[in-house]
Amino acid sequence: MLALTSHAYRLGVMTELSERTKANMDVVLEETCRQLPHGGDHDSRRFIAERLIEAAQSGHSTLGELGIVARRALAELMGKGG
Repeated sequence: MLALTSHAYRLGVMTELSERTKANMDVVLEETCRQLPHGGDHDSRRFIAERLIEAAQSGHSTLGELGIVARRALAELMGKGG
């Protein structure tokens, strides 16, 4: 899980995320991290979660949109060597 409270932080500004959006973020994070060894280490999961938060705060909150963001973050991680 993302361990989010009802708020996400970006540039020092607190933004409320809906329960649906947070649930979608959790689902996408878990599905994406299954592709990493042992479900991903803390830094990898955090990297992907931060990308998901940024996307959600920009209005991208569907499973499809968040999935694209997570897959791009995963590809970036894999390109960096994990």
